[in-house]
Amino acid sequence: MLHPIFARLAGLVESRLRRFLAKRRLPGPLREAMEYTLFAGGKRLRPSLAILICDVLGGERTNVLPAACALEMIHTYSLIHDDLPAMDDDDFRRGRPTAHKVFGEAAAVLAGDGLLTDAFLLVAAETPLRRIVHAL
Repeated sequence: MLHPIFARLAGLVESRLRRFLAKRRLPGPLREAMEYTLFAGGKRLRPSLAILICDVLGGERTNVLPAACALEMIHTYSLIHDDLPAMDDDDFRRGRPTAHKVFGEAAAVLAGDGLLTDAFLLVAAETPLRRIVHAL
Protein backbone atom coordinates (compact mmCIF):
# COMPACT_ATOMS: atom_id res chain seq x y z
CA MET A 1 0.00 0.00 0.00
CA LEU A 2 1.20 3.47 -0.91
CA HIS A 3 2.01 5.85 1.93
CA PRO A 4 -0.62 8.62 2.24
CA ILE A 5 1.94 11.32 1.37
CA PHE A 6 2.75 9.58 -1.90
CA ALA A 7 -0.95 9.05 -2.61
CA ARG A 8 -1.63 12.79 -2.20
CA LEU A 9 1.32 13.74 -4.37
CA ALA A 10 0.26 11.22 -7.01
CA GLY A 11 -3.15 12.90 -7.07
CA LEU A 12 -1.53 16.31 -7.49
CA VAL A 13 0.59 15.05 -10.38
CA GLU A 14 -2.34 13.25 -11.98
CA SER A 15 -4.47 16.39 -11.83
CA ARG A 16 -1.73 18.55 -13.36
CA LEU A 17 -1.10 16.03 -16.15
CA ARG A 18 -4.82 15.92 -16.99
CA ARG A 19 -5.07 19.73 -17.07
CA PHE A 20 -2.03 20.01 -19.32
CA LEU A 21 -3.23 17.38 -21.80
CA ALA A 22 -6.75 18.82 -21.83
CA LYS A 23 -5.29 22.06 -23.22
CA ARG A 24 -3.38 20.28 -26.00
CA ARG A 25 -4.92 20.16 -29.46
CA LEU A 26 -4.26 16.57 -30.44
CA PRO A 27 -5.94 14.26 -32.94
CA GLY A 28 -8.43 12.04 -31.08
CA PRO A 29 -6.68 8.70 -31.68
CA LEU A 30 -3.29 10.12 -30.66
CA ARG A 31 -4.73 11.65 -27.49
CA GLU A 32 -6.45 8.37 -26.65
CA ALA A 33 -3.24 6.36 -27.09
CA MET A 34 -1.19 8.83 -25.02
CA GLU A 35 -3.73 8.97 -22.19
CA TYR A 36 -4.28 5.20 -22.24
CA THR A 37 -0.79 4.52 -20.90
CA LEU A 38 -0.17 7.77 -19.01
CA PHE A 39 -3.30 7.25 -16.90
CA ALA A 40 -3.10 3.46 -16.62
CA GLY A 41 -2.29 3.61 -12.94
CA GLY A 42 1.05 3.64 -11.30
CA LYS A 43 2.44 5.09 -8.13
CA ARG A 44 3.91 8.29 -9.61
CA LEU A 45 7.02 7.79 -7.48
CA ARG A 46 9.41 9.75 -9.71
CA PRO A 47 7.43 13.00 -9.70
CA SER A 48 6.54 12.53 -6.03
CA LEU A 49 10.21 12.22 -5.11
CA ALA A 50 11.00 15.37 -7.09
CA ILE A 51 8.29 17.24 -5.18
CA LEU A 52 9.46 15.89 -1.82
CA ILE A 53 13.05 16.89 -2.57
CA CYS A 54 11.81 20.38 -3.43
CA ASP A 55 9.94 20.46 -0.08
CA VAL A 56 13.02 19.36 1.86
CA LEU A 57 15.16 22.02 0.17
CA GLY A 58 12.61 24.71 0.98
CA GLY A 59 11.44 25.27 -2.58
CA GLU A 60 7.95 25.96 -3.84
CA ARG A 61 5.99 23.09 -5.35
CA THR A 62 4.73 25.32 -8.14
CA ASN A 63 8.33 25.65 -9.31
CA VAL A 64 8.98 21.91 -9.51
CA LEU A 65 5.57 20.58 -10.53
CA PRO A 66 6.06 21.04 -14.31
CA ALA A 67 9.38 19.19 -14.19
CA ALA A 68 7.90 16.51 -11.92
CA CYS A 69 5.08 15.90 -14.39
CA ALA A 70 7.56 15.87 -17.26
CA LEU A 71 9.46 13.09 -15.47
CA GLU A 72 6.30 10.99 -15.48
CA MET A 73 5.65 11.69 -19.14
CA ILE A 74 9.20 10.68 -20.06
CA HIS A 75 8.91 7.54 -17.95
CA THR A 76 5.63 6.61 -19.66
CA TYR A 77 7.16 7.23 -23.08
CA SER A 78 9.95 4.81 -22.18
CA LEU A 79 7.43 2.17 -21.12
CA ILE A 80 5.46 2.47 -24.36
CA HIS A 81 8.60 2.14 -26.47
CA ASP A 82 10.01 -0.65 -24.32
CA ASP A 83 6.84 -2.70 -24.86
CA LEU A 84 7.02 -2.46 -28.67
CA PRO A 85 7.58 -5.61 -30.75
CA ALA A 86 11.06 -4.44 -31.76
CA MET A 87 12.02 -4.15 -28.10
CA ASP A 88 10.60 -6.43 -25.37
CA ASP A 89 7.38 -7.22 -27.27
CA ASP A 90 5.27 -7.19 -24.11
CA ASP A 91 1.55 -7.82 -24.35
CA PHE A 92 0.58 -6.41 -20.95
CA ARG A 93 1.57 -3.48 -18.77
CA ARG A 94 0.01 -2.93 -15.34
CA GLY A 95 -2.51 -5.67 -16.05
CA ARG A 96 -3.79 -4.12 -19.29
CA PRO A 97 -2.90 -4.73 -22.92
CA THR A 98 0.03 -2.58 -23.99
CA ALA A 99 -0.49 0.47 -26.20
CA HIS A 100 0.71 -1.28 -29.35
CA LYS A 101 -1.73 -4.15 -28.75
CA VAL A 102 -4.67 -1.75 -28.36
CA PHE A 103 -3.81 0.98 -30.89
CA GLY A 104 -1.31 -0.66 -33.21
CA GLU A 105 2.44 -0.29 -33.37
CA ALA A 106 2.53 2.97 -35.33
CA ALA A 107 0.08 4.72 -32.99
CA ALA A 108 2.01 3.49 -29.95
CA VAL A 109 5.26 4.88 -31.36
CA LEU A 110 3.57 8.24 -31.98
CA ALA A 111 1.98 8.23 -28.51
CA GLY A 112 5.37 7.63 -26.89
CA ASP A 113 7.01 10.28 -29.06
CA GLY A 114 4.17 12.69 -28.23
CA LEU A 115 4.65 12.18 -24.50
CA LEU A 116 8.39 12.72 -24.78
CA THR A 117 7.94 15.92 -26.79
CA ASP A 118 5.13 17.18 -24.57
CA ALA A 119 7.31 16.68 -21.49
CA PHE A 120 9.62 19.40 -22.78
CA LEU A 121 6.68 21.55 -23.87
CA LEU A 122 5.19 21.30 -20.38
CA VAL A 123 8.40 22.48 -18.72
CA ALA A 124 8.90 25.27 -21.26
CA ALA A 125 5.28 26.45 -21.15
CA GLU A 126 4.69 26.27 -17.42
CA THR A 127 8.03 27.32 -15.96
CA PRO A 128 8.35 31.10 -16.08
CA LEU A 129 11.63 32.31 -17.55
CA ARG A 130 12.48 34.22 -14.37
CA ARG A 131 12.60 30.91 -12.45
CA ILE A 132 14.93 29.36 -15.01
CA VAL A 133 17.25 32.39 -15.08
CA HIS A 134 17.29 32.53 -11.28
CA ALA A 135 18.31 28.87 -11.12
CA LEU A 136 21.34 29.56 -13.31
